[in-house]
Amino acid sequence: MTNKEKELEELLSPIVEELGYELYDIEYVNENHEWFVRLFIDNEKGIDLDDCEKVSNAVGEKLDEADPIPTSYSLEVSSCGLERRLREPRHYEAAKGKQITLSLFKPVKKKRSYEGLLNDVKEEEIIITSENEDIEIAFADISSAKILFNWEESKGE
Repeated sequence: MTNKEKELEELLSPIVEELGYELYDIEYVNENHEWFVRLFIDNEKGIDLDDCEKVSNAVGEKLDEADPIPTSYSLEVSSCGLERRLREPRHYEAAKGKQITLSLFKPVKKKRSYEGLLNDVKEEEIIITSENEDIEIAFADISSAKILFNWEESKGE
């Protein structure tokens, strides 16, 4: 998480929580010469469009008032989704016991990507079981990771 994202998280998280949601993640990115502030929210009941609108309105007011971003930007609020990405140690901690997929900056045991069960989260690494083998992967080596939702199993529910 960048310093600006941390600053925005500190500013906006209390507002999101006051509305009954979790600020799961935040992104401050430049895409095609346009800046975006993206909030990914969650709660136990799930997220719908009305939830996103409610958070967007409240957060938009706070951003206008505090003015922490010197350039123009677009604010986007959405659900973090079933196959949510994992960026922070707290995300991995919440995903323990779930299937994940991840890509690495450099090979670990000659592979740059893995799918497996997230077994443990330590201070600087995670342990996954992939192909019946426990593999230790440092956070610093992970370029991207997300939860794998089993769509086939969910059809029976």
